[in-house]
Amino acid sequence: MNILAIKSLPLILIAALFTGEHCRANTVKNKAEKVKPTSGVVNEMDEYANAGKISDPLEPVNRATFWMNHQVYRYILKPVSRTYDAVVPSKVRTGVFNAFDNIEFPIRFVNNALQLNFKRAGQEAEKFAVNTIGGVGGFVRLSDRIPSLVDVPRADTGQTFAKWGMDHGFYLILPILGPRSLRDTFGLAGDYALDPITWVSIVFYRYSWTLALSCPDTTRSLHDKLSSYETLTDNTVDRYLAVRTAYVQNRKQLKGRW
Repeated sequence: MNILAIKSLPLILIAALFTGEHCRANTVKNKAEKVKPTSGVVNEMDEYANAGKISDPLEPVNRATFWMNHQVYRYILKPVSRTYDAVVPSKVRTGVFNAFDNIEFPIRFVNNALQLNFKRAGQEAEKFAVNTIGGVGGFVRLSDRIPSLVDVPRADTGQTFAKWGMDHGFYLILPILGPRSLRDTFGLAGDYALDPITWVSIVFYRYSWTLALSCPDTTRSLHDKLSSYETLTDNTVDRYLAVRTAYVQNRKQLKGRW
């Protein structure tokens, strides 16, 4: 089994942000036809269509995967999140999240360098040094106390491909992993290659370690992502379109922060 397949397993806990209830095409169509915009009122369906522009030639397949992912969210992710929050103290959860975020430093550093944004690459290096040395391996995020290091925009391989001029391609809903453009799907592979946890698996030939090491981090981040998912998809006519629109807008926003 390859590394990407192994690492996909713990990422089941991240899928909640990007998954939603399967939307029956006919029902949505009927609802959309009944909603007639009046003066000063924007049809929600039109708003989604205009804001979330991305080619979606595989929409029927994507919707089916979307529905499947939602079942994972509903019956696995939510119970796991509640159990984790109840059992593990808040300070411990925060420390685990900070430590794993610190470990992923190479992803952000290398991609900033590849984007020729050496200022941010330098900030990432400084953050890593401060948090590793003074923050007990990153469990305490001391960099948040340094104004120049607070809220440094994140960088990933998908952003790098975009800056190099690669178009986002068509839209995909990946099993477990959720929404990606074709470009960001290739970028995800690049991020895995830069992740030190992947290096551990390769060096020691223990791919199961990737699963064991990744689970605490993905479980810690689950609560916030579930909250974002529910806020995004509650009271929408079409959850699928809502998630697609949010994904495209988020990636555009990240691109604008280069």
